[in-house]
Amino acid sequence: MAAATSCSLRAKRLLLEPRFEGYKLSLEPLACYRLGLADAVAEVKLRDDQYTLDHMRAFGMYNYLHLDSWSQDNVYYVDQSGRVMNLSVTLDTSLQKPREVFRLPADLTACDNRLCASIYFPSSTWVTLSDGTGRLYLIKTGKRGDSASEKWEIVFNEELGSPFIVAHSVSFVKSGTHSVAVLLLRVEKDELDTKGSGFHVTLEWVTIAEMSKEGDHQYEICRKRVLQGKSVPHYAAIEPSGDGLMILSYKPFKSIQQEEEKLVENDDAKTANEKKDPLYYWQQTEDDVTITIHIPQDITKDDIKVHFSPENIRVTLKDQPPLMEGKLHSSVDHESCTWIIKENKSLEISLIKKNEGLRWPELIIGDTNGELIMDTEMSECLMHLTSEEMNPNPEKENPPCNAQELEECDAFLEDSATLCRFDGDTLQVTHVINLGSNQYLFSAVVDPREMPCFCLRHDVDALLWQPHPDQPENMWEHIATFNALGYVQASKQDKKFMACAPDYSYSALCECLRRVFIYRQPAPLSTVLYNRKEGRQVGQVAKQLVATLEANDPILGFQATNERLFVLTAKTLFLIKVNTGN
Repeated sequence: MAAATSCSLRAKRLLLEPRFEGYKLSLEPLACYRLGLADAVAEVKLRDDQYTLDHMRAFGMYNYLHLDSWSQDNVYYVDQSGRVMNLSVTLDTSLQKPREVFRLPADLTACDNRLCASIYFPSSTWVTLSDGTGRLYLIKTGKRGDSASEKWEIVFNEELGSPFIVAHSVSFVKSGTHSVAVLLLRVEKDELDTKGSGFHVTLEWVTIAEMSKEGDHQYEICRKRVLQGKSVPHYAAIEPSGDGLMILSYKPFKSIQQEEEKLVENDDAKTANEKKDPLYYWQQTEDDVTITIHIPQDITKDDIKVHFSPENIRVTLKDQPPLMEGKLHSSVDHESCTWIIKENKSLEISLIKKNEGLRWPELIIGDTNGELIMDTEMSECLMHLTSEEMNPNPEKENPPCNAQELEECDAFLEDSATLCRFDGDTLQVTHVINLGSNQYLFSAVVDPREMPCFCLRHDVDALLWQPHPDQPENMWEHIATFNALGYVQASKQDKKFMACAPDYSYSALCECLRRVFIYRQPAPLSTVLYNRKEGRQVGQVAKQLVATLEANDPILGFQATNERLFVLTAKTLFLIKVNTGN
């Protein structure tokens, strides 16, 4: 199995503004238009058995307003009558009522455990739709936004198990065959999880292809792939070619097939070595690997020989055959590797990784004599090598570490996440980035032909990254910076949604109720302005604007285009004019 390439995000210095002074509150009026909805939005509230943070992130904070990135003057939502409603904006001052473009065939209220209906637009003429009961629809629409030519026609629909939402979908043509790949997200009960939340997250990657049977063209499922993880991904998207998948998540995702194969291999190895204790234990961090070997008490330092090389290791005691010998999973800095004897009971070897951040699935390639110990299990599994007591005498010369004395900065950051690219054929991770403290903020579609962008916090700023799966040397490109947005959004404790204009002209966030904040990019001034503290002339200024909506209902949807913001509540759709169209 080839190891994943460890990558990093490289910010463009020309897109950073270290001397950014902040946003100036502007009182300029924002044109705000409102439309009453004939029927309320089909909001599905969390049930009593959906109590975890993952349920809240996936379903409780769901964006019920869907923007057609192929035609940005069009937004869609599903109402309580099961109708997909469309608002097409041609003139802000003469808005037409939302119109019905499609009606779900099934009665949604008949399903007790249903989720919210979800929509995604993989191309300018195709739609993928989930009704929230476990049924997936593939719909051909014609030219959207034009009532004369727009006609939504179901070409595929099938029950796919437990309810899900559509996280992403793409449309592509390979070898003359049209396919649509859809990513389905579920939060399911995990009976084997007794220590965690009791749930796991499933991403099912379904590919629907056009099949020709007896001259009749039909769409059928040609492939299914499933990945599982323990947290709802912040970002999950299929590559435009359908050849790969990118996931940004707090906890890792793994292929179900790989896990089953690994369990079979482990069972076989366990049967073969059922009564055989491991010769050594090992654990790892992002920087190093620690090996612990139990040794007899009559062994001295002179009896031990440890040989390090960049790719191999060999350990021998006296004149016996090597205790461990072979090629390491990855290269090490052999000149920095060390070993010591601890309390005449164990030999401890420290290997320094050359590829920092790379997790080793095995220590020595093909060697089954050792056992990988996770950090939480290490103290108990190796207790017999150090002390017979769970809590040794704290009054002795070298007392044990007291976790209560750790500083706050030593704690693990829950907001840290990993960005992985999975190969579409093998579902192996090919590229990985440890994002550390670069907090995920939001996703945005800048170009519908490309993958969605994701925005991360870097220090006080927010940086927008565009994935390029067809450019391995520049797979994630820094395309825009929203100055100080990382710092600003942290102060908005009631924020619910964040977004940005596809042309990066502004960023915006809305709270759970009423208020919307808009942050414009710095723009040249038409008048002369001086900085009072420094006495210098200011050439440009960034403005903050605040819009307060005349509604008391919670905000359910939020979308941004280059010209306007769309805000959805249960009974009202608001349009806020931000920029004037060219």
